[in-house]
Amino acid sequence: MAQITYDEVNLMLRLYDLRREPRLREARAWFVEHYHAATAEEVMQKYPQGGQENTSIRMVVSYWDMVASIVNRGLINDELFFESNGEIWVVWDRMRSIVPTWRAAFKNPYLFSAIEEACARLEAWRERRAPGSTASMRQMMEQSRAKAK
Repeated sequence: MAQITYDEVNLMLRLYDLRREPRLREARAWFVEHYHAATAEEVMQKYPQGGQENTSIRMVVSYWDMVASIVNRGLINDELFFESNGEIWVVWDRMRSIVPTWRAAFKNPYLFSAIEEACARLEAWRERRAPGSTASMRQMMEQSRAKAK
């Protein structure tokens, strides 16, 4: 296990404090409970620009993409981060089928690549510790999505 620095711990605590900001907390709760879109078209139909839900999506996704950028640059030890931040994976799992369309539409192949990269490492880390857990989590997420319809 790698040595963790006080700076890494302090940054983790700061990121946790940001997650507790009331509007972001509300957006995160809504996203986890209610965001179930399979296509970019469905996102625009269900959560149009200017709506509260669209704002919540943007808040949640941009927060986790920013955090992923910090983690990807090695400013926080992966294991320290992965041990207590599974929500980033839930966000990516709900977006991963839509992101290629957004990348093409915005002509930006790097759009949300930070969250994608961090979640690929998180999945590999999780599978080393608990083989099969990612598939089980995806199955649970799909059941949740099916119930929401």
